[in-house]
Amino acid sequence: QLVESGGGLVQAGGSLRLSCAASGIVVRINDMGWYRQAPGKQRELVAAATRGGITKYVDSVKGRFTISRDNAKNTVYLQMNSLKPEDTAVYYCYAVAGPLYWGQGTQVTVSS
Repeated sequence: QLVESGGGLVQAGGSLRLSCAASGIVVRINDMGWYRQAPGKQRELVAAATRGGITKYVDSVKGRFTISRDNAKNTVYLQMNSLKPEDTAVYYCYAVAGPLYWGQGTQVTVSS
């Protein structure tokens, strides 16, 4: 399972750091990353990282968000800086280890 933490309420311009720890997955985890879903919108990929450290981001967060991984801990992080109200969403982490695993989601709310 994937357990997320770090969401919350922050003012515009602030920062949050999301964490997602995988447990009980006995095979090697390949890609890990984060999606988000805002009310009334489709889920979108925010950031992803391969096991080797190659990363990608949706254009709207480039330069503000940073994804990182600790492969030894099976954990992925999302450092979010310069947050905007449009970043408000439920953030879901995922892990690809043969099957695709999802976290339960963590709410991020950015007030203007």
